[in-house]
Amino acid sequence: MTVTRREMLAATAAALAAPLVAPAPAGAAEAAQAAQAARMAPKFFTAPEFALLDELSDLIIPTDAHSPGARVAGVATYIDFRLSESLDTDQQAKWHSGLAAVDTLSQELHGKAFLQGTPEQRLAVLTKMAAGEKDPKTPAEHFFQQLKGWTVRAYYTSKVGIHADQRYKGNVYQRGDYAGYDAK
Repeated sequence: MTVTRREMLAATAAALAAPLVAPAPAGAAEAAQAAQAARMAPKFFTAPEFALLDELSDLIIPTDAHSPGARVAGVATYIDFRLSESLDTDQQAKWHSGLAAVDTLSQELHGKAFLQGTPEQRLAVLTKMAAGEKDPKTPAEHFFQQLKGWTVRAYYTSKVGIHADQRYKGNVYQRGDYAGYDAK
């Protein structure tokens, strides 16, 4: 049996298009929820590490009357994705050990893991880490520099950070404050 070039192209196109037009399974809603859960699952961090990162980033940039915080902006998801795609194993190890250092500091200060502490205890741990930001000495203080930098970058490159917090309007003529100067 001989297959013509035209038949081969038609068969290839059909094979490539088949997954795109496949009928939805009977439990389409459940499948969609499972797919969304898989997208939301951490790719690099363990679930407890991801929850810790999410809480820390939201303490650094919380929701306020001006704009949503880091959690709404998906900062932890962004950091998780960046690290999952990174080839720098030293950087990845620093994040794992840094999050462990946060829990260790929380144990020292309050006798419990960071996420088990009260909101006041969590803030106290973060404040202690931030106090040594200019001249870090402990692993938690070193990690805070990295955590803060990545959190700020992720937030202010997100849609929330750009549009809600910075109120960027795009390429439109600005009037009022900061409108610029029209040269004549």
